[in-house]
Amino acid sequence: MMHMICRTPSAMAFLPRCATRRGLCAWPSTRQLCLRKNLLYGFMSFLSMPFKTLRGVSRSLGVSHLCSVANISSTLQIEIIPCLSDNYAYLLHDVDTGTVGVVDPSEAVPVIDALTRTNRNLTYILNTHHHYDHTGGNLELKEMYGAKVIGSGIDTDRIPGIDIVLNDGDKWMFAGHEVLVIETPGHTRGHISFYFPGSKAIFTGDTLFSLSCGKLFEGTPEEMLSSLGKIMSLPDDTCIYCGHEYTLSNSKFALSIEPRNEALQAYAAHVAHLRNKGLPTIPSTLNTEKSCNPFLRTSSNEIRKSLNIPATADDAEALGAIRRAKDNF
Repeated sequence: MMHMICRTPSAMAFLPRCATRRGLCAWPSTRQLCLRKNLLYGFMSFLSMPFKTLRGVSRSLGVSHLCSVANISSTLQIEIIPCLSDNYAYLLHDVDTGTVGVVDPSEAVPVIDALTRTNRNLTYILNTHHHYDHTGGNLELKEMYGAKVIGSGIDTDRIPGIDIVLNDGDKWMFAGHEVLVIETPGHTRGHISFYFPGSKAIFTGDTLFSLSCGKLFEGTPEEMLSSLGKIMSLPDDTCIYCGHEYTLSNSKFALSIEPRNEALQAYAAHVAHLRNKGLPTIPSTLNTEKSCNPFLRTSSNEIRKSLNIPATADDAEALGAIRRAKDNF
């Protein structure tokens, strides 16, 4: 099984970059593929969108689109662990202390394999919400490594093995990295997101996907709109690490309701290229989502006309209509 490691990004907003310890693609025997893919999409992005000036001295290419050049001041490494059919768990590794955490382990075996490969222990298990495809590995990992399980105070009775309860606005430390807990209900009532401001990374679970948002199982359009608004208030170069590889199917729906969005057209082409190569589309950036994600574009006239949403409808009503259309797509 293939895995991707990247350090958290610095300021570059759209060119596809992701660095490992040596700034190279982490997948064996795919370096040339990574270089070709990034050169191709980097050229497309250069033609279609502005980009910010690089900070730092690292300019090495890697495998993940939209995860920009390594922030050399950050010691947090993030590794994507594919689980089940389309889930992602994320290993967090603090280089200075060796502290390791995992976000949303739907199953234990892929996480154990990754830890064994690098000869590391597991200290923390972070859950964005209680669904089994995000917590299914909790108890086995906790028993094997003695890791502490972290989750929302609203879901203490639904998160297996929970030890540390966090609520909206709480600040928690992962080694030397501050983590801000943001309550993001809508998909579930107890959903939280973990924001690492120093590393420009947020783990959004099933609240915000690339080009979509989560189904409203336990919440309302108003709640989801509020949750997405909190995420949208973060810096545009924040990397979005979501719970599933849904981007290709999401792109087809997004294009069906906003076909003239040029940024979306370019991004959808890149997503299709990545998936054809078996590569992940995650992380994306908040800047890209604002330009392309229909659930963050509820005021778009084109989207509203496509779905017959009245001009007088507020953003929550528009979001609800977009969600219903996506559910039936």
